[in-house]
Parts: sequence; structure tokens; C-alpha cells
Amino acid sequence: MTRRILVVDDQPDLRLLIRMTLRALGEVSQAASAEAAQAALAVSVPDLLVLDVWLGEGISGLAFCRQLKDDPATRGMKIMLLSACGQQSDVAAGMAAGADHYMVKPFSPETLLDAAAGLLAG
Repeated sequence: MTRRILVVDDQPDLRLLIRMTLRALGEVSQAASAEAAQAALAVSVPDLLVLDVWLGEGISGLAFCRQLKDDPATRGMKIMLLSACGQQSDVAAGMAAGADHYMVKPFSPETLLDAAAGLLAG
């Protein structure tokens, strides 16, 4: 069974890096905003959502994460938050929003791959 991963980040370069890194784990699609991600999720729910906390315009990654974990249709999906904010309070806020993992930018591709593989296995 092919694992499906959706990457949501407003930075095209970072989306590309994440997509290339996680290709080894399955089929990776991408969205530039929470709104675009919602449209993709309406079609099919991935096994893992890699979500940036700060998405620029529109809903924040934290609010989107909370919304997805409150929705029975997407509650079971694993969510990894990515953020440049690495204070303990930032991590705590991400976990409180329902994230399964919180990764601080910058991160190495190996660290990202290991964390994603762990979430998909769990």
C-alpha cells in the first residue's frame, strides 16, 4: 500500500525540498495554503500532513491543525508541524493544537525523513 503525504507550506523552495526528501516514503503532493490543502483533503485524506505553522495569508497552521483534529474525517491523519519558532511554548502550542510531531526549522533532510517515517509507522 502506497503511503500518501501532503506538504503544506507557502515557500515553494521548501515545499520542493520536503517533497524530494519524502518521496522515498510514498506519494507526495503539495499545497501552498490551508485553503488549497482543504480542497485536496476533500478529495482524499493522506496518511501524513506536513504543515508549516506560518502560512502567510489566511488561516495559520496551528488553527488549521486544530480544525483537522476536531474533524472526524481527518482526525486519524498524522500531522507534523514545521516552524522556525522553537521555544518550548511554541512546541507546546503545536502539540496542544493536536500535532503528532513538531519540527523546528532549519532541519536536515535526514531528520525530516526519520520523523516522517516514524509517524507513518506508528
